[in-house]
Amino acid sequence: MQWIIFMLLLFIRSMEMLTQNRWKKQVSTGLLENCTGCILCSEDNGCITCHHRLFLLIWRDGIRQYGMCVHTCPPGYFGVRGLEVNRCTKCRSPSCESCFSKDFCMKCKDKFYLHKGQCFRQCPPGTAAQPGTRECQEMCEPGPWSEWSTCTHEGRTCGCKWGVETRVREVPGANREEGAACPALLETRKCRMRKHCPGGEHHAA
Repeated sequence: MQWIIFMLLLFIRSMEMLTQNRWKKQVSTGLLENCTGCILCSEDNGCITCHHRLFLLIWRDGIRQYGMCVHTCPPGYFGVRGLEVNRCTKCRSPSCESCFSKDFCMKCKDKFYLHKGQCFRQCPPGTAAQPGTRECQEMCEPGPWSEWSTCTHEGRTCGCKWGVETRVREVPGANREEGAACPALLETRKCRMRKHCPGGEHHAA
């Protein structure tokens, strides 16, 4: 009787070991599939070093850390090439979707606007939000308005009931940045002219 129990326990133990070996083999096969481009790959942590030209991307899932070799870094990361390993480094700002360096963003996530490498929910003073590009564009500061011009109509200063007069303002070179959005620099308005020209028709100079 004891011999039968011993054989039964031995059989159960053998089946458990066989199941564990099959599970380990499946896990190793799955990890090897995720180790594409790896030079060294850990069963617990994935890629440790990558082939030349590939970037090592490391992320955390709870307390565990995983590595993967990628051709390009995903959103929120930028690639840093080194002598021993190329790494995907995370952008410092959580509102940054794509960055050039840790502190310089190139594209912000939705509901944020980009200005000088930083992401803002509202554009800083002196800038205007551009919904199409999700950027804050600099606003130039024009000088004062000139006096209104002579009221004219098709070059004539009289002989019509209504004409148009204009005024302009300039932007000092120091205040005009490349690509800056400027307010109106020319205005026109309707004006009343002298209907009759004394001594004949006079043309505007």
